[in-house]
Amino acid sequence: MNLTELNGIATAMVAPGKGILAADESSGTIKKRFDAIGVESTESSRRDYREMLFRSREAMSQYISGVILYDETIWQDAKDGTPLVKLIESSGAIPGIKVDEGTQALPMCPGETVTIGLDKLADRLKKYYERGARFAKWRAVIDIGGGTDGRGIPSMTAISVNAHALARYAALCQAAQIVPIVEPEVLMDGDHDIDRCYEVTQRVLNKTFQELRVQRVALEGMVLKPNMAISGKKCAKQASVEEVAEKTIRLLKACVPAAVPGIAFLSGGQSDEEATAHLNAMHKLGPLPWGLTFSYGRALQAAPQKAWSGKAENVAAGQNAFSHRARMNGLASRGEWQSSLEKKAA
Repeated sequence: MNLTELNGIATAMVAPGKGILAADESSGTIKKRFDAIGVESTESSRRDYREMLFRSREAMSQYISGVILYDETIWQDAKDGTPLVKLIESSGAIPGIKVDEGTQALPMCPGETVTIGLDKLADRLKKYYERGARFAKWRAVIDIGGGTDGRGIPSMTAISVNAHALARYAALCQAAQIVPIVEPEVLMDGDHDIDRCYEVTQRVLNKTFQELRVQRVALEGMVLKPNMAISGKKCAKQASVEEVAEKTIRLLKACVPAAVPGIAFLSGGQSDEEATAHLNAMHKLGPLPWGLTFSYGRALQAAPQKAWSGKAENVAAGQNAFSHRARMNGLASRGEWQSSLEKKAA
């Protein structure tokens, strides 16, 4: 393992003013997104859509540091025969790959899941590296139970097995000279308040870093992709932007060692502007021990998907929408975003 090289890649992934595009939706997830805009999900339509994003020169060169790809996408070529990974590289961004294989029910823990995909991961990582991937992503999903019946969710069992799998994945990545994005996502579904989210996320992060140390993962060669401390979607009292920012930063300072080069938030179902505003507010809270940026999927792609709607004549409009959202989040990752800029959308 060349830690100097891994650290350089991880640092570039969280460079000031840039963030990571999560374009790693599974075939099932992107079908739902395409259904919503009236586009048939085929291998070629998925390719055309992602090619549109990767050829958005302004967004990709100025505001995007890396792109998380799905297995199908990393092997695809653009219409002119150029590998999509080469389009990403030519813009100055770093290609990455989602390597987990989804979730399955966790035995003895009703309603909870564990992420799978460690079998043969070492072999897959070698092939992805040869194709151009320099970082990977593995998502662990932690749900918060609602009401009195769900207070036992998440169980310590679910937290432990998912943290262990994340750490084993991260160690395999570093052995393959690939930077691991470690993504323990506490879902924002449910009616829990921000303090309950804070408490659960604290447990999850503490266990995750404990397991990373056990597996001898070099913290200097990874990126953390956590949720923010935020109210559940169904909570009657939604926390303000300022409260989300303050509690998230307090939580991260308590749990994330300064050796980690950077933190790239998932959007987790927040609206485009909410995700941007929260990130921006965090940068108003003074100097931070790590880089702090975005790794958004929906919050970067909802607008360009709608503008594109599967039509070749709308490619420019889709690229403009993508560039606008990328720029807004790039500004937020420096603490320079203002809501008034949204009205000047491209």
